[in-house]
Amino acid sequence: MVRCREIGIADLDAVADLLANGFPRRSRDYWIEGLRRLSVRETPDSFPRFGYMLEHDRVPVGALLLIHTARNDGGRASIRCNLSSWYVEPAFRSYAPMLTKVAQRHKDVTYVNITPAQRTWQVIEAQGFRRYCGGLFFSFPAVSRPVKAMRVEIVGPNATAIEGLPVADVALLARHASYGCLSLVCRAGDGRAFPFVLQPLRVGRIRLPVMQLMYCADLADYVVCAGAMGRFLIRRGWMSIALDANGPVTGLVGIYREPIGRKYFKGPHCPRLADLSDSELVIYGP
Repeated sequence: MVRCREIGIADLDAVADLLANGFPRRSRDYWIEGLRRLSVRETPDSFPRFGYMLEHDRVPVGALLLIHTARNDGGRASIRCNLSSWYVEPAFRSYAPMLTKVAQRHKDVTYVNITPAQRTWQVIEAQGFRRYCGGLFFSFPAVSRPVKAMRVEIVGPNATAIEGLPVADVALLARHASYGCLSLVCRAGDGRAFPFVLQPLRVGRIRLPVMQLMYCADLADYVVCAGAMGRFLIRRGWMSIALDANGPVTGLVGIYREPIGRKYFKGPHCPRLADLSDSELVIYGP
């Protein structure tokens, strides 16, 4: 008999073995590190910490990893669920719908799929998901005119307070720095502070040294800070910053490419662009 149940702490080693077998380009350590981060991460009450698994004779034969996050969408509290890695052993593929059905059963949760393989797009759309991001815009911020007297500061994992930023933003920057991201604050001459999270981008045949914008409070903030960030990064060997987009971005110099970076959602809140915080890309890694 095959049953579907929530993944628990005691299952992590076996689930990591299963996923390492299903995704041979990912090491077992990759999965263990991501699951370890989830084990200590704050998860909204009543939602699974890791996701769900299919079990046969007390052995996992399938898994769907989930990342639930409490968010603020337009002033309203909401829950977002990142549907992360999914794998079912070939002999048990007929049971795979059990995983997706139980994982997506909450009507008030917004589900996102931010790394869909192209061969799955039609299946995802048939499940009711809608595309919210069509591609990536590869900006070259060093050619943007910098704002006078703007400084760029690195935020470390132990940061507890940053002048000009609310506590929630400081916690987000510190948390993502602990995941290995580059957390930055751009500080204008008038004292305004703009938070950003970046991460090296690894996509197919792209060989340029590119950072991906994982978080900013508003895309307009990046347009304002692009010149200062570009000069800061180019001294460290990074030429471009890629960001989610549905076309060229006004105020930035760069190239739009699709369908690289296509993303989907289902539920009450359409995700905004330039916010991949607390997603699989930072918790598990690119």
